[in-house]
Amino acid sequence: MIKEKINKNSIDFMPINGTDYIELYVGNSKQAAHFYKTAFGFQSLAYSGLETGLKDRESYVVAQDKIRLVLTSPLKSGTEIGRHIDQHGDGVKVVAFIVDDATYAYETAIKNGAKSYFTPKTEKDDQGEIIKSGIYTYGETVHVFIERKNYSGIFMPGYRKWKTPEYNPPNTGLKFVDHMVGNVGWNKMDIWVNFYQKVLGFSQILSFDDEDISTDYTALMSKVMSSGNGKIKFPINEPAEGKKKSQVEEFLDFYEGEGIQHIALSTDNIVKTVTDLKSRGVEFLKVPSYYYDSVLNRVGKIDEEISQLKKLNILVDRDDEGYLLQIFTRPIEPRPTMFFEIIQRKGALSFGKGNFKALFEAIEKEQELRGTL
Repeated sequence: MIKEKINKNSIDFMPINGTDYIELYVGNSKQAAHFYKTAFGFQSLAYSGLETGLKDRESYVVAQDKIRLVLTSPLKSGTEIGRHIDQHGDGVKVVAFIVDDATYAYETAIKNGAKSYFTPKTEKDDQGEIIKSGIYTYGETVHVFIERKNYSGIFMPGYRKWKTPEYNPPNTGLKFVDHMVGNVGWNKMDIWVNFYQKVLGFSQILSFDDEDISTDYTALMSKVMSSGNGKIKFPINEPAEGKKKSQVEEFLDFYEGEGIQHIALSTDNIVKTVTDLKSRGVEFLKVPSYYYDSVLNRVGKIDEEISQLKKLNILVDRDDEGYLLQIFTRPIEPRPTMFFEIIQRKGALSFGKGNFKALFEAIEKEQELRGTL
């Protein structure tokens, strides 16, 4: 059953101010950047590669409001980036946090039990300096602490401004990263819940068990971790026993390990955003039509027309603080691994518990088509 657990005594060991960027390792960074611009409305921001002195990798940075994606590919064989892509396919490698002091954040995390990704280092150019450090979390995913208070450049040292004046599609109204969901292995959820509590000072704010998140065939369990200021939220999922293979098991099989399953992006107008994304070719899950027959009985009065939500397959749920609207893309890579959620919160602080059954049935239809259910 769902449980709300807010640890008001939790200490925010290191003030984490928000998400700085998300870095994806991808097979073709140039094409990936074009995809995120064309399909999702991101804008060209920065570039790093041969033209900036790098010999082993190339990165394109795209941005939309407060969201920054770094898309990185190797430039030759035998690199760690290439090995990561070979094992996992395209996916999230780095979730970077904005901090006031990257050295203090690193030292505190290590003292609290984290494994080092790299020690604090300073990078400089004529626009100032950035200090960064990094730690490992589940699978091969890492967190990088970014201190940029003394930097005024476009992104960070080693990057130059990337201009594409002839092609910058308008944005789609995406504002910031609402949350990121991590999938971990059997009986690993509590291990990583404890990690975020002890190492980074996060609090557990919600939990769902297999009674909440299940259908006749598949199930999972989830706990939601939040930073001290509430700006960063990580639901952590693990598989639960079911008659068939759950979406978490499918992810673990095809990603070949633990990692980020989906990134939830916030919008102020989900109807407009989803309409725009669909017109650009983004494909979304289709929930059973019966879902809309009784949804208003469950959530009460909302501002949107239910017929419009049904047409777009947008889900709606309510908690004590308000309601939310959400929709999920189909996987955006060849492997059925990473996807995006588009979410609009109208007061609600939860994650759409009332939508789990319809969502899981939609996912199971996709799994059945793929032959992986």
